[in-house]
Amino acid sequence: MNTTDLTALFVSPHQTMLEVMQRINETAQGISLVVDSEGRLVDTVTDGDLRRAVLAGTDLHRPVSELRSAAHRPFTMPVSTPRDELARKLHGTKLRHIPLVDDYGRAVDMVQLGDFLSEPPASPGVSAVVMAGGYGARLRPLTNEIPKPMLPLGDKPVVEHIIDRLRSYGVQQVYMATHYKAEAFSDHFGDGRAFGVQIDYIQEEEPRGTAGVLAALPKGDDPLLVINGDIITDVSYGAMLRFHQESEAEMTVGIRHYEFSVPYGVMEMEGTNVRGLKEKPTHHFFVNAGVYLLERSVAQHVPPGCAFDMPQLIESLLSLGKNVIGFPISEYWLDIGRISDYEKARSDAEAGRCA
Repeated sequence: MNTTDLTALFVSPHQTMLEVMQRINETAQGISLVVDSEGRLVDTVTDGDLRRAVLAGTDLHRPVSELRSAAHRPFTMPVSTPRDELARKLHGTKLRHIPLVDDYGRAVDMVQLGDFLSEPPASPGVSAVVMAGGYGARLRPLTNEIPKPMLPLGDKPVVEHIIDRLRSYGVQQVYMATHYKAEAFSDHFGDGRAFGVQIDYIQEEEPRGTAGVLAALPKGDDPLLVINGDIITDVSYGAMLRFHQESEAEMTVGIRHYEFSVPYGVMEMEGTNVRGLKEKPTHHFFVNAGVYLLERSVAQHVPPGCAFDMPQLIESLLSLGKNVIGFPISEYWLDIGRISDYEKARSDAEAGRCA
């Protein structure tokens, strides 16, 4: 990595965790280097570190220096380390990056696992499934003639924004599950070549739920990225894949932080006795964001030919002791489920705030 590329990864200990996450998304390297005013390396922060901080309830508006204890030291190697030794270290551990420092502890270079692959992969090795078969009943009358994912958003349909983002992450194979007004999708996208992907359609004669289509997919070894056809998001699919792989998960569920405040004092009761009162409490949850990454083997747990939803699949995997994890989505995300959501998406698109 040349010096110019490396300095793009530098952040200050005083920058917020949210700012560092945004920098990581901009540089697309999966890591930022926290350096002091003299350029000495203080810490390394990966996208996964920050997603785990979200799961732990950490306030991302706090300085990144608070992410770990002062005693923590990042793993580095001297810039003079022979290349074969660097390769052995990367291949022998789960490390994806190793900063290289000079005698003063300044970050002057960095090696990555991809630097030692004989042939860099042409794509992330992930196929995508876009769930586009819903009726969009809550968006009527807009969906009386047009299926929800084909509603215009800026200069193209909602689902074309999804396809564009998948393509930008190197996804080449897209399966599109359709039912309601299925011809609208094939008429617009054809086989997908004009949009930079291969699209194969799975037309459901009867709705099979949000997971039922998985049983109809061809066999394969690549992971599946499944996204609802009414989701607009800037989430980093590359970061989600790394998180999934690092956690050795069978299924990764994209989740969003959601909170609501009760506008009244909530009484804590025990029988007829008052034990306490919480004035206008705020409750915090993680909710399903309609974006999933799963191993192909998961499809065998979906019964063929019948309706089956993602919550049922998640429950089935959990009952079998499978590793199901949550991936916090802190980037732009919007579920176009209601007319008010659609109007917001249109406004955001006009302002350039969404994908």
